[in-house]
Amino acid sequence: MDLPEIGRVVEAVLLCADEPMSINQITKLFAEHDHVDRRLVREAIEDLQLRWEDRGLTLVEVAEGWRFQSRPDMQDYFELINPEKPPRYSRAVMETLAIIAWCYPVTRGDIEDIRGVTVSSQIIKTLEDRGWIEVVGYRDGPGRPSLLGVTEQFWNDLGLKSRADLPPLASFHDTLLADDENYASLQQEIAMAFDNQGETLLSLEHNSDNQGDENNNLSEPSELTEQLENRS
Repeated sequence: MDLPEIGRVVEAVLLCADEPMSINQITKLFAEHDHVDRRLVREAIEDLQLRWEDRGLTLVEVAEGWRFQSRPDMQDYFELINPEKPPRYSRAVMETLAIIAWCYPVTRGDIEDIRGVTVSSQIIKTLEDRGWIEVVGYRDGPGRPSLLGVTEQFWNDLGLKSRADLPPLASFHDTLLADDENYASLQQEIAMAFDNQGETLLSLEHNSDNQGDENNNLSEPSELTEQLENRS
């Protein structure tokens, strides 16, 4: 089996797979061909990336492996198929998720220290139910508080491999300093990043009555990002 044939198999499998596939999983497809190893599979993937460079889909590596996904400039056309607007995320939810993503593992108390306000149980439950965060351990100390981290599903939904692929904290700081319109724009960008993967998004509509003082008593942006930088 030569490299082009390996590439055809890998291409077909990844286009039809429901979930990302790791190099090991792909290599096992060629168990009957002793000469096909991880190196050849990776070469086939690199060749496919080049071949798909000018198309509407791109082959990318995320936390759980490799998959095809649509390019960002295709989003406008997908919106014609599904004209619903992406859901808006509350500022409290986005900041909580950002803190966990940049600083994990963290306790709920850590998040409250950084944000300067109490983190409601509903925010944590919402993120857990969506599959974006999970308990990854317990901190030694009084009460052994749970340590929270993001899941592989979070990285997959965002199209990233790990924390190293997150945007720099300066971008987060600039967003917090921006006006509400710019902040809403970032919310839409994140929502569309999830929507690009064909996910059914969980609606986290901002409700000023429910958020109440929580959104009004946030730490200053500079204080928030300074604490994030110290912990990341």
